[in-house]
Amino acid sequence: MSKPKIVLLGAGYAGMMTTKRLMQKLSIEDAEIVLVNKHNYHYQTTWLHEVAAGTIDPNRARVMISDVINPNRVTIVEDTVEKIMPDQKKVALKNGELDYDYLVVGLGFEKATFGIPGMAEHALSIQSIDKSRYIRDHIEYQFSSYHNAENPKEELLTFIVGGSGFTGIEFVGELAEKIPELCKKYDVDRNKVRIVNIEAAPTILPGFDEDLVKYARRSLEDRGVEFKLGTMIKECKADGVIVGDDKEEIKAATIVWTGGVQANSILGESGFELTKGKVNVDSDLRAPGYEDVFILGDCAWVMNKESGRPYPPTAQIAIQEADVCAANIDALIKGTSLKEFTFDNKGTVASLGGRHAMGTIFEGKKLYGLSAKMMKHVIDDRYLFMLGGAGLVLKKGKFKPF
Repeated sequence: MSKPKIVLLGAGYAGMMTTKRLMQKLSIEDAEIVLVNKHNYHYQTTWLHEVAAGTIDPNRARVMISDVINPNRVTIVEDTVEKIMPDQKKVALKNGELDYDYLVVGLGFEKATFGIPGMAEHALSIQSIDKSRYIRDHIEYQFSSYHNAENPKEELLTFIVGGSGFTGIEFVGELAEKIPELCKKYDVDRNKVRIVNIEAAPTILPGFDEDLVKYARRSLEDRGVEFKLGTMIKECKADGVIVGDDKEEIKAATIVWTGGVQANSILGESGFELTKGKVNVDSDLRAPGYEDVFILGDCAWVMNKESGRPYPPTAQIAIQEADVCAANIDALIKGTSLKEFTFDNKGTVASLGGRHAMGTIFEGKKLYGLSAKMMKHVIDDRYLFMLGGAGLVLKKGKFKPF
């Protein structure tokens, strides 16, 4: 009897940690494990806003898969997933096809524009290492263009960020730190630069404690960030946005959209039922109707039974989902009971750039400023340790003092 074949799609937080856990639970005789990813590296999605702002080097945010996943235990396939055929238990890749006994889908997110005209065509997005690096280079190019132009346009130095959720706020925080450096480099008056954050909701960082939100907003405004809250972007154009019911036009050469994400479109194209762009998975993280397909991370909605609402898809949840997913695949192979996913909220900390941060840990203890920033680094380094041990922390970590 041939051993079962486990195929994992995507080397994000969920895919990498599920692979690590499967390696720990299953021997090479128990199962064949295949990890498919379109790049030969894994990247820290939660660091992409820093890459986009230019406050860390892109290489700092990525890890070669073969450095942390033993290629003698796991077959690493560098290819692009084109379609999943769950009824045939097959996956179509750009350069071939894979069959499977168990499938783990962690293909990440795509930009959700909610039908805003021009947003898909004209706005940049913090989605990958390459796209984030492009934003970094684009921002610096605007300063260079302004510096070298005889009659520079003001919109060259206007940076619009759509969305005041986690990514949007962390990105404007990094921009607030990077802009003074670029002003000095290109001899530009800081007062000529605008960072405008636009949000349809009446507050930034929905779901955070009111005191923390006030602290975050004050910290960012003190460093020059403008907020337009309760204001919808009606249209995105090549040279700016139209906002609000009065159709105000804000000219800008740089527009970054962080206002929403949805599951990789491959899921919908492969016949999985979507709710608001994602799959509502069962409590054991399997896709409804399929006993052999697990869907994790940004591709999935996992319901909180107490609130009746899905958990927000964070890196913390993806890592915990990986533990349950690996345990359940192990259980299916060995004929034991499956686990239900229960989220253990260890807190959430948002970086606001430089030494600025805020958030909660454990039972709601609030942290502000440097202590919050240090905790953010501890959280980042903990993941690196889980992924690659002390060596990876020493190589990529944020343990160094300020």
